[in-house]
Amino acid sequence: MKRHFGIEHILADGDRDTLREVALEKRVFVFFTLFSFFVAGVALSALIRIGIINHAFYTTRAARNMSNITIHAAPRGVIEDRFRNVLIHNEPSFNAYLLPRYLPERFNERNKVLERIQTILGSGGGDFMKKLNERDWNLSDRILIASDLPQDQLVSFSSVTLPGVVIEPGFKREPNTPFVFSDLLGYTGLVNNDDIGAKSSLTIDDQIGRAGLEAYYDSDLRGKNGEQVVFKNARGETEDTRITREAIPGYNLKTFIDKDFQEYFYNRLEKRLHDLGLSVALGIAINPQNGEVLSLFDIPGYDPSRIADYLNAKNQPLFNRAVAGRYNPGSTIKPLLATAVLREGVITPEKQIYSKGYIEVPNPYSPREPSKFVDWRPQGWVNVISALARSSNVYFYEVGGGFENQKGLGITKLHEWWKKFGLDQKTGIDLPGESFGFLPTPQWKEERTGEPWRLGDTYNVSIGQGDFSITPIELLTYIGAIANGGTFYEPRIVDSVMNGDQNLVKKTVPVVLRDLRNDIQDVIPYIQKGMREGVTEPYGTSYLLHDLPFAVAAKTGSAQIQNNTKTNAFFVGYAPYQNPQIAILILIEDSREGSANTIPVAKDIFMWYYQNRLNHK
Repeated sequence: MKRHFGIEHILADGDRDTLREVALEKRVFVFFTLFSFFVAGVALSALIRIGIINHAFYTTRAARNMSNITIHAAPRGVIEDRFRNVLIHNEPSFNAYLLPRYLPERFNERNKVLERIQTILGSGGGDFMKKLNERDWNLSDRILIASDLPQDQLVSFSSVTLPGVVIEPGFKREPNTPFVFSDLLGYTGLVNNDDIGAKSSLTIDDQIGRAGLEAYYDSDLRGKNGEQVVFKNARGETEDTRITREAIPGYNLKTFIDKDFQEYFYNRLEKRLHDLGLSVALGIAINPQNGEVLSLFDIPGYDPSRIADYLNAKNQPLFNRAVAGRYNPGSTIKPLLATAVLREGVITPEKQIYSKGYIEVPNPYSPREPSKFVDWRPQGWVNVISALARSSNVYFYEVGGGFENQKGLGITKLHEWWKKFGLDQKTGIDLPGESFGFLPTPQWKEERTGEPWRLGDTYNVSIGQGDFSITPIELLTYIGAIANGGTFYEPRIVDSVMNGDQNLVKKTVPVVLRDLRNDIQDVIPYIQKGMREGVTEPYGTSYLLHDLPFAVAAKTGSAQIQNNTKTNAFFVGYAPYQNPQIAILILIEDSREGSANTIPVAKDIFMWYYQNRLNHK
């Protein structure tokens, strides 16, 4: 027989004297309150993330569950030269995408589809499954499996039904002259997670500039993709098709580059390399009156459509030496030192120094073995003008570091003048990855080697050797300032940005980096004359140019590197002498004959420019 107990029986049971009402401790309520706030905070942050921060993403995913969205890629802007010749344009292409949500649910059927995709792609598709596994599906619910499909792959994808595979029209970048403009134009590639983090406007399927003008002006060149939505019912039947966003093409760039001139410059220098059995060189040309870049290239160039082939290639073709390489400038630095010693009163323009082919400096550690610093040949008596024309090392040893009764500028003052000429700063050229010079100091040497700065170190940097190095674009910028009388212009490649209707969006203007005209106006004529006599006088290092139909000023340089086992050859020059319109730089790496190998190329380059630009009718 069951007994039912009421509440009064329970309360009546036991010893009433032992019953107590015990209040919960305060910390229980505090903990419960904090826990409630924590849960609410997590929920609120999730709502904000889903409803506000990632609203567009989840809205798109929801829309795609009931529709197919086809991306209409926006064509990137065209890049033209100064005469409106096209340097790079877009060619129609087709891209293949995979949408995993449309793959068969059954494992075996799904694997057959994936294996079929891999077979069509072949070795060119890489490790297709690895791409799928490494994909961050939070960024997009589809993946690009092949771009710029070859005809056979396009036919294969189109001739079979592969659930989840979508073929969409797109564009590929096509340079009109491969290799010649590769370092200048650069290349594009798919965005990655870091790109999206840096630019919220990007999507995972966008192409972005990776080098050259493509990278520097990416935000101008890259348009906005369009979208077409195909709405389907529950049976998968198409009910409506709608363009929700039109593709907006990117802006076009008009540059200062002279296409025909660069092609000739590149091909002429490449032929010289071939004749010498060499492989690395570069060329730059600017207008010294305003900083316009007429030509800029490295040899070897590369094919921007096959970047993977060059990642580990010999001679690093993807490295833009013209703006990022640092080199000992050799004797091309002597015009700077000549400017400094005249301006500081170290020597007068008329004062002569005798070069017997070397100077000897006492060696405190071995008196019987003095340190010998050689000229490249005996020069006899030279002043600043003939020293520049002959490229006398002895003259610049003595005025740079001092010798016997001739005082020298010294490393401290020399360092000041390097900085005054901006060799410790980027020029600001509109290309990514620019570097700047390394200017050694006594303190740096002592910290690095534990040894003091010696007179021989000053001698070496005075002729552009030792630890002193600058970039080619820095070197030509300073030579341009010598040519025009002391104004340093920022090198500019792009003239203007225009929309598809050729309406101006923005235009660049000359930028003065520094103006030394007041500082050096009294001495600059001697520097210019020294570079001119380097061409006109039989003893000049650039005498081969003396019979050109217009006046040229020039300076050669040979820099010994790797313990004097290799020599880099430089040439810098400008013309016409009285009213410079072009300044050029040529560098040949590992040139066994030194700067002599650059002069025949320089002569042809100047002649071409004279005949086709300066004297063209």
